[in-house]
Parts: sequence; structure tokens; C-alpha cells
Amino acid sequence: MSTAVSPLAPKSQPKMPAIEGVRIATAEAGIKYKNRTDLLVMAFDEGTQVAGVFTRSKCPSAPVDFCRQNLPDGKARMLVVNSGNANAFTGKKGRETTDMTAQAAAKASGCRPGDVFLASTGVIGEPLDAGRFSHLIADMTRRAEPGLWKEAGQAIMTTDTYPKYATATVRLGDADVTINGIAKGAGMVAPDMATMLSFIATDAPIAAGVLQDMLSKGVGKSFNSVTVDSDTSTSDTLLLFATGAAGRRGAPEISEPNDARLAQFRRALNRILKNLALQVVRDGEGARKQVEVTVTGAKSARSAKRIALAIANSPLVKTAVAGEDANWGRVVMAVGKAGEPADRDLLSIWFGDNRLAHNGERDPDYSEAATSAYMKRDEIVIRADIGIGRGKATVWTCDLTKEYVAINGDYRS
Repeated sequence: MSTAVSPLAPKSQPKMPAIEGVRIATAEAGIKYKNRTDLLVMAFDEGTQVAGVFTRSKCPSAPVDFCRQNLPDGKARMLVVNSGNANAFTGKKGRETTDMTAQAAAKASGCRPGDVFLASTGVIGEPLDAGRFSHLIADMTRRAEPGLWKEAGQAIMTTDTYPKYATATVRLGDADVTINGIAKGAGMVAPDMATMLSFIATDAPIAAGVLQDMLSKGVGKSFNSVTVDSDTSTSDTLLLFATGAAGRRGAPEISEPNDARLAQFRRALNRILKNLALQVVRDGEGARKQVEVTVTGAKSARSAKRIALAIANSPLVKTAVAGEDANWGRVVMAVGKAGEPADRDLLSIWFGDNRLAHNGERDPDYSEAATSAYMKRDEIVIRADIGIGRGKATVWTCDLTKEYVAINGDYRS
């Protein structure tokens, strides 16, 4: 874990309130890291509903398989997360570890293994010995308490330079309900259905099917619109838990996705998803700048997003941003290679408010001095108008610095 905190880290962290029906504990299991917590347990009251989205990687980790198997029931009592080892590409041993961990968690909370959810993050291909930490789960469950969200965010970090938190309180019917979220991610982040790891909990009484509908829709413009390095993790897991405790304070039970009373809650959830996703980008390994890429005028929204990701994932675009070089020719290159409909002679490109290219050639009013000054900012906006349709999309990434190479060249040592 890097000692220097990203210059793009939040200036302050939100105060994370307790969520009724959720208790938290962390521990130092020494899985990879010394002198820091690397194990998280969240215990949920009976009746807690759950939804989740996971990586689309064809090499998913054992915990992802385990969560997928349990998700259809929509019920959760325990979440166990470890950092330092992804338990991915670990074959039969990996399945034995998830089974052993789930058994220990189920025993600790008096539930079925089917009510347990697991996530692991860290090195791929190293067997994870459940014997290193499963014996800690019973004690952690006993001493778990509601207010430890700060500790939870710290325990799931790997190469992150800061923990990631978001919270919101909104009205549901006649009651206030709270939503808390934590996330981890810094590298190997090009999510397909989630980030590396993110866990969100609320006390709202919302049925699993409704949670799933909101989560599946919400990731499109948040976690599935960020990329650090184009590499989709084997372990991407995003879980949303609803304890229903606010029902005792008069919050209505929501069982239909189109219930009008959900509007405020859905907006708040989407804000939290986007907030956490951007914190992941701003902690991209070695990142010094956040980059927003918007594509307009594409043939369709899907086409716009593919072009935007081609720009955001281009090492040449990202290194130009790192070097504060207004090399807009690299954006032309990325649009051209995206494999999507485009017309060279209709393309326009902006860096901030500076239009650099228009109608397929350099803008006659282009100012190198103004654009170079703009590139010194720590938040850069790139826009490409394809000029052939009405499709648009926005994605977020970070620059690519020497530190990224240093961190990832040295990750296993």
C-alpha cells in the first residue's frame, strides 16, 4: 500500500452514521499486510435483503462464484471481506476456502451459508488459506458494533492510498432512511458490472428485486463508466444490503421498482454510486489528474461510450495528460481506432473550452498557449463530437504516470 496519499484525494471524509441493522468489525489477520487491518465482517439483522452486480470477467474469483450462487435468494446475514489475496484462479482450493469461510460465518451468526456473502481482493493465483482467518470470525461477530464504517473502509484497501466513503439521508414515506457506501480500487479497474469492491447498506425496507433493479441500472453511469487502466478485475463485486429497520419508524415497504415513493432514494443511491466510482478514479495508481471524457454526436449512446472508453483507455492519451501536453492528435487516433462509425471530416475536439480541431482539421483559432495552460489543471475535460448522430456518453479516467509502472512492476514483492 502506497504511503503517499493521492493528490486527488477528498479534502475531508464524510461522517458515516450507523445504519440500524448493520454491525461491523475488523481485524489484523496478516494475510499479506503487516500492522494493518485486512479482514472485515458485517453482520446484518434477520430479514436483510441483498442485491449485487459482479465482474463480467471470464476468469471470476471463487468469492464471485460464491456470491452469484447465493444472490437469487435475496437474503443476507453476513459479509466477510479480506484484502491482500483475491482467491482468484485458485481452483478447488479456492472453493474450499469460500466454503470454510462461509461455514465459519454462518456458525458465528446462526444463519445458513446461503445467507453469507464473501469478497476477496489482492494477488491473483495465490491460494488463500482460510485457516489464517476463519477462526477470527466468531469473535469479530460478537464484538461487532454499528458505527465502525471508517474502519470498514480501511480494512478493504490494497494499493489504495485512501479509504472511500459516501453517505446520504433521504425521506422514504414519512421516515428518514440512510444509505452508506464504501469502496476500494486503485488499479486493475475497468469495471464491467461493478468496481473492484464496493458495499452499500441502508435501513430502508426495500425488497431484493427492487434493490437489484436500482443497482443494475445505477452502475451504467457510475462504476461502469470509470477506467483506470482498461483491465477488468477478476473480483469486481458491488453488493447492496437493505436491513428494513426504518420500517419500524414508519418507512413504507417497497416491493415494486416503479413505486413513485422511491424517487428520492434512487437519486441518492445513484449519487453515492457515482461518488464512490469517481473516488476510485481519483485514487488510480500514481494518478495526478482526473480526466472526464465526453463523446457527443455519435451514431448511438452505445457507440459513444465505446469511443469514449477508447479515448480514456489509450495509454498515449493518458500519458499526454500526465505530461500536460495538449496532444489532441492522440484523441483523433483513439476515435479512429475505436471500431465505431465516425467521419474524419466531421470530427471536432475540445480540451476544456478550447476547441482544438474542427471539421477534420486544426481549429483556425487554436491557441497552444491557452491549451497548455489548461492542461496544468488537476481535472481535465476532453470532448469529441463525432458529428454523425445524437449518441452521447461520459466516462472518467486518470492520467498514466511513472508511478503506475512502479507500483505494478513491484506489486507482488
